[in-house]
Amino acid sequence: MTRAISLHDVSKTYARGVRVVDRLSLDIAPGEFLVLLGPSGCGKSTVLRMIAGLEEITDGRLLLDGEYGNDLLPSERSMAMVFQNFALYPNMTTRGNIGFPLRVEAPQADPGPRVDATARMLGIEDLLDRFPAQLSGGERQRVAMGRAIARHPTAFLMDEPLSNLDAKLRNHLRAEITKLTRELGVTTIYVTHDQSEAMSLGDRVAVLRGGVLQQVDTPRAVYALPRNVFVAAFIGTPRINLLRGLVRAPLDGAMTISLGKQFLRLPEPLSLDHQLLRVQQGREVIVGLRSEAVRIAKPASARPGEVLLTGLVEHVEFQGHEVLVHFNTGSQPAVVPDLEAPRPGARPAGRRRRDGTVLNRLKERAGALRAGPVAVMDEPGVARPAAGPAVAAPDGRLPGDLIVRTTPDIDLRHGMQVPLLVDLAHLFVFDQHGDRICPAPARLPDLEE
Repeated sequence: MTRAISLHDVSKTYARGVRVVDRLSLDIAPGEFLVLLGPSGCGKSTVLRMIAGLEEITDGRLLLDGEYGNDLLPSERSMAMVFQNFALYPNMTTRGNIGFPLRVEAPQADPGPRVDATARMLGIEDLLDRFPAQLSGGERQRVAMGRAIARHPTAFLMDEPLSNLDAKLRNHLRAEITKLTRELGVTTIYVTHDQSEAMSLGDRVAVLRGGVLQQVDTPRAVYALPRNVFVAAFIGTPRINLLRGLVRAPLDGAMTISLGKQFLRLPEPLSLDHQLLRVQQGREVIVGLRSEAVRIAKPASARPGEVLLTGLVEHVEFQGHEVLVHFNTGSQPAVVPDLEAPRPGARPAGRRRRDGTVLNRLKERAGALRAGPVAVMDEPGVARPAAGPAVAAPDGRLPGDLIVRTTPDIDLRHGMQVPLLVDLAHLFVFDQHGDRICPAPARLPDLEE
């Protein structure tokens, strides 16, 4: 049997009013594999522990198969949790560790058959008589998973189970987890800060920031249509290029987005998404371009929908199967604050405007209700360093404002000026609060949300 899990406006507040989860609503279907993704301290493990019954829910409701579950003891929820640190009993063999919860649940029953079946499923039959100290990290994690699987739970709750393993072993166990959960058909909630795990494992991915749910959708949709600039920046390797832009929409000329020294000319006739950008006339926006949306090619080879930029090579990263080229296009980056920090800061008071219409003031108020700003602009007028060797900026970013993915056979050197073709079909535009405005959201935001 598997289980449906629903969270309705669930919050968690610790002492001194520290709220780590804020009004989270999420429905998980029976048999679904849902990944909770976000930076360290965003509240994803707390959500998992509230579902397991290890943390008390401060506000909101937890429904298990449609029934109220806030007050159920962990033992009454029939869920199995796999922890990051394996949590094996050092004085028990593999057989003893896997069979321990079975002996607790039914002291008179023989756990042997279920232990053997679980060991065969995980390929650890030859490890049943070894102690944890005699096992490698990957073998111990298999034992920990076996202990969870042997119980035949209604849901698996996995809290970063692969984070302590090396990269090669993580990839191998990731495939095993996918295969096992598909075969067992058990509802699985998997917590991670690794976007590669989230994208490869989950039926859906729920992205959290500062205890607030930012977006939940399929991995493909989260990557292709991020709801805001935080999701766009957190999902994807290398990170999406975020540039400050200014929309120019004259009545008697082509619409452009100025990027400082250069601009993107939107092709005519304008697409519906680009037409909607007219309301941003004269406003600063954030332009998002993933590395695959830009290619190195001569202007004569431009395809329909591609426009020309010019970039100065500042750094070349050879990855073996591909090359990442860092360009300086004369643009100013927009950055996502607190991308790796626990919680976003409060919106600066100076951002609120009192001189607009009632509708604009309502929009500002609606924006202020979010979990802080998800993007900020770098200070204008900051002089960029002259071309020179690639040196990391104080925040860890390499010089340049645009990263382009290309093939390893290309020969580029520092200081070369290169033509770039930007595919505007893959252009993202975000407003100053970080919400996506192009492509247009399927549903316009409600001012009361």
